[in-house]
Amino acid sequence: MSAFALYQSFSAELPAPAKVKKHPSQAAAKKKKKKENGVASTKVSTLKAQMKAERKKLRNKIQKCGKAEGLRTVAEEMESVSGDGEALEMLLAELTGMNNSRKRASKLFQWLIDPIPAKAFFRDTWEKKPVIVQRQNPDYYKGLFSTAEFDRVLRQEDVQYGVNLDVTSYTDGKRETHNPPGRALPFTVWDFYQSGCSLRLLNPQAFSSTVWNVLSILQEQFGSMAGANVYLTPPGTQGFAPHYDDIEAFVVQLEGKKHWRVYNPRTEDEVLPVLSSPNFNQAEIGKPILEVVLQAGDLLYFPRGFIHQGDCLPDTHSLHITISSYQKNSWGDLLLKMVPAALEVAIEEDVEYRRGLPLDYLTYMGVQNSDKDDPRRAEFFSKVNSLINKLTNYTPVDAAVDLKAREFLHDCLPPMLTEEELASSVQGAPVKWERGKVINADACITSQTRVRVLRDGCARLCSDGDAVHLYYTTDNSRVYHKEELKSFEIKTEHTDAMEFLIHSYPKFVSVGSLPCDSPEDRISFAELLFEKGIIHTEEPL
Repeated sequence: MSAFALYQSFSAELPAPAKVKKHPSQAAAKKKKKKENGVASTKVSTLKAQMKAERKKLRNKIQKCGKAEGLRTVAEEMESVSGDGEALEMLLAELTGMNNSRKRASKLFQWLIDPIPAKAFFRDTWEKKPVIVQRQNPDYYKGLFSTAEFDRVLRQEDVQYGVNLDVTSYTDGKRETHNPPGRALPFTVWDFYQSGCSLRLLNPQAFSSTVWNVLSILQEQFGSMAGANVYLTPPGTQGFAPHYDDIEAFVVQLEGKKHWRVYNPRTEDEVLPVLSSPNFNQAEIGKPILEVVLQAGDLLYFPRGFIHQGDCLPDTHSLHITISSYQKNSWGDLLLKMVPAALEVAIEEDVEYRRGLPLDYLTYMGVQNSDKDDPRRAEFFSKVNSLINKLTNYTPVDAAVDLKAREFLHDCLPPMLTEEELASSVQGAPVKWERGKVINADACITSQTRVRVLRDGCARLCSDGDAVHLYYTTDNSRVYHKEELKSFEIKTEHTDAMEFLIHSYPKFVSVGSLPCDSPEDRISFAELLFEKGIIHTEEPL
């Protein structure tokens, strides 16, 4: 059966989320929920001897449970998965030749979920139900990340426990984190792995240029931050308890195999949740609606709210990367910004919102009076409904969308430049120091120079009261929120020129065609944007 036929048959048979009564422990559980955005709680051991004893104890415990069966040495693991990743390299090279970054993102996403058509995926599956793609092609995702790359990162990068790496285990129904303090070095990390612990590498885009490239492209497809974690699990073990997340998850199996079970949301309140769940025990989650063994080259997608757990088979390790998006990107999240702003405008512009409350409203309103049969209560509710309905007249929808956009721009990865973009942007400008002097300093922008914004959506005009600021992503860090959101104030006379550049993408336009007051103004504005990496030229300067 083809991968697409398998997808079609599975989609037709998958049940919809069950409508069940509210779980009795739900209210208590909500109070304990924490946003689990790739960083687990740390369990610090201060003495090396204690760390060694804990690892030995853990190894014995896992072996006693029969979960360490089939463990191979780290060297054997590395040897078995070394690959050159030519297929992915060829795809990424092909994408650099595409003139439009939005189309580039669409093509890369289609590769991610192939053979499912993207249009059908977003119509039938996105936010609705899980789906699997089994390809029988272990090399499909080769080159994205590997255990060899994992080892390189540990040796060459400053990987810190609890910040960049979590060491976890799940045995006898108990989920534990075993992070010591300080830098994660191969000697200790691989000892944890040999002891049966799972390794979670957080934000691998900070260490892997390929992951950075892929995520920086995909974020344009989602219009929302694209993040990732890498999970390496020893044979015969499980690293995490059953739980659900607050993101749309694409589980990309890179090496080995992993046995997955996925469960419906337990209640309607847990459909598309705002926060990730606490850890569940098996009795709380019911029976899985999907059970599958993913092999290298396979894909599993599930929406936020679907409970899941994965365990490794005894005969091989598992390496997968989970690509995620759409955290806090709902209508409700937009309204959280929109409604307070609407109230501010309404109170300022409409006297009805400034009129005083009834003198005696406390005597018939509130929880203690909720059972009263008092006509004044109906009148009070009617007034509240009237003011809420009227609030739509004062809702600054575009301004609220811009607030969401600013958050997204702050979350964004910087674009990974192609060779052509590097040569034609400020990063590749020819001016340099050579033989005791500055050379090529005469390279400059003229009215004939043709320019465009570096990426679709890399810059956005937003109004901040009386001022207009330009927010941009091109100077962001690969480390999440390491830098403040980048922006600068735009002169009123330059707003039309900036809109012209944004809306002209992907076309290059001459600096002389920018709607500014004078030729000098056009050039100075273009130079400002060029210096900040927001635009690049059609030909190198």
